[in-house]
Amino acid sequence: MEQREESTPAAGLLIAALAAATAFGVWLHGARPGLYGAFEGERDWSLLYADLPCMLIGLPALTLAVWTLTRGALRRRLGRGARGLASGTVAVVVLLALAWACLAWLGARVDWVSPQ
Repeated sequence: MEQREESTPAAGLLIAALAAATAFGVWLHGARPGLYGAFEGERDWSLLYADLPCMLIGLPALTLAVWTLTRGALRRRLGRGARGLASGTVAVVVLLALAWACLAWLGARVDWVSPQ
């Protein structure tokens, strides 16, 4: 019977917190022109009530899902240290890719609402 690793909940919490902070930073950077009213003072409040919650919930959820799937796939193939390093690296790469996709989405969305 395999013992449960004690560092798994702490690592998951750290990944979720890092993903939520990244999501908020990306949203703040990408949504700023739409919130301040770039075109004739028009503000897009849906950036606040639709896009922000989607990013604050979606990025951590997807990053944790990929991290969990990677740990499960590598459970019998690698040792504890190598498995943690590999799953952490995959989680960071996925988080960066999702942050880039969210920034591209916000850029296109803000340009559509308030072209300059």
